[in-house]
Amino acid sequence: MTALDLTLVSAFLVGFIGSTHCIGMCGGIVGALTLGAKRDAAGSLWSMLPYLIAYNLGRVTTYAGAGAVFGFIGAQVFQAAPLPQAQLAARLISGGFMVALGFYLTGWWSGLAALERIGGKIWRRIEPLGRRLLPVNHSAKAFLIGLLWGWLPCGMVYAALAWSLSAGGGANGAALMAAFGLGTMPMLFVLGAAARGLGEFVRRPLVRRVAGIVVLLLGAYTLFASDHSAAHMHHSVGAG
Repeated sequence: MTALDLTLVSAFLVGFIGSTHCIGMCGGIVGALTLGAKRDAAGSLWSMLPYLIAYNLGRVTTYAGAGAVFGFIGAQVFQAAPLPQAQLAARLISGGFMVALGFYLTGWWSGLAALERIGGKIWRRIEPLGRRLLPVNHSAKAFLIGLLWGWLPCGMVYAALAWSLSAGGGANGAALMAAFGLGTMPMLFVLGAAARGLGEFVRRPLVRRVAGIVVLLLGAYTLFASDHSAAHMHHSVGAG
């Protein structure tokens, strides 16, 4: 498995584990959109599936587009530095934001909420566009709403975007954010299907805390690898 493969798997897992946060942030949106969508004559939840797929594909498309931009910017910045230092800086950024996300998910530190407040100013300009697409009566509208929904201010998404800075290019940044977005989809699909019991379960502080600790440990591992790389680099220079 290549380094990129490991990164994409990690991004998916971070999205999946961290999606406990999505309950509070996006759960109400999913519920409202699902209720507003057209059902079949029997009112079957299966008739909602095309809408749920379209919502989430739109959201993941926005994430991937933003990841491409951040990945490209990061690659241009890191190319200006020598390769070992650039790799170390990339790992430090990745690990640092994963640790921050872990603390954020556990509720032990709310620093990423400041980014959400900044993003909220942008969201206030975008959100009215979504109202024009209501009611949702076909999948194309659902996809467009999903594209807008991807701009909802979310500290978890911002941490993943910071991670994409170190992806190594626009295509890798897009892939990282797409993997992250796909990781969040199972929980939001369940919410869209009105699985209230699971929604209540993942809202429990203990569940969110465990999820946050897992993400925190992934970040700590990345930082440890950075320290090990730095020590190895220093030893190699000294030996030379």
